[in-house]
Amino acid sequence: MARRILIDTDPGIDDSMAILSALRSPELEVIGLSTVFGNADVDSCAMNGLRLVELEGHNNIPVAKGAGAPLFREDLDLGTQVHGLDGMGNTRPSPPRGTLDPRFGAQFILDMVKQYPGEVTLVPLGPLTNIALALQQDPGITDQVKEVVLMGGCAFGTGNISPVAEANIFHDAHAAEIVFRANWDVTMVGLDVTTKIIVRPADLDKMYTANNPAVDLLHRIQPCYQAFHDQIYGLNGAFHLHDPSVTAFLISPDLFTYIEAPIYVETSGLCAGKTIADVHWQWGDRKPVKIVVDADAKAVINLLIQRLSQ
Repeated sequence: MARRILIDTDPGIDDSMAILSALRSPELEVIGLSTVFGNADVDSCAMNGLRLVELEGHNNIPVAKGAGAPLFREDLDLGTQVHGLDGMGNTRPSPPRGTLDPRFGAQFILDMVKQYPGEVTLVPLGPLTNIALALQQDPGITDQVKEVVLMGGCAFGTGNISPVAEANIFHDAHAAEIVFRANWDVTMVGLDVTTKIIVRPADLDKMYTANNPAVDLLHRIQPCYQAFHDQIYGLNGAFHLHDPSVTAFLISPDLFTYIEAPIYVETSGLCAGKTIADVHWQWGDRKPVKIVVDADAKAVINLLIQRLSQ
């Protein structure tokens, strides 16, 4: 039986790669997308969500628009310098054909989880605002969600939006703290592992030869993402596979290595958004998180390219 997943996302160039590879994987059943601000404004992200499910005929998958701002922070620092103003590399894609689900993102999450109690894996790929709002509305959701597998955080290395913080957590640190302190199973696929998984131009060229709608879209939007990685990391056309690594983990967790420790999130000051791993269990009895720290990078890349190219 395919693993039922609900993706909470801010598409986003790497989100697009993660979602399209998930839609092409028989091990996974995507039952819906909820969208959030982050890589672009929430309206753009919602439209991109619709575009992604429509691209290869998955129009039956509902897409619901969620939070457009953090829980408490008044400033809104979007990732448009990485993903373009439209979240799609400034390619200005055509409007989607379908319409959004009328439910607000947090309510949509709650309804879908209750429709499949104990079966849904929540897959947040952006700021955790929608997940936190769902928890605040119904704390009992922790007993009905199978697990949470998220892209975010950095327990042991440097950040990508500040010296200590990863962008998804930084954009709403208060929401992240709510999610990490909740009593449910969480796996954190963060910068500790995703910066070790670097897709090279030769890998991309191999993928682009597939000439299917998913690959054609990625070919159009990824130059913006490559340019950012060139400017910041000097990767010469390569880039880190952040969100797509979550899809690979869901399909083949044996390709990854993790440790377990409680996670605490700093919510203010210069270190806002820092995910702190209490590896010696000194701060209390918070449920441990699976912190993914390593992977067979070549196998992860090959898996994702195979799913997108088939």
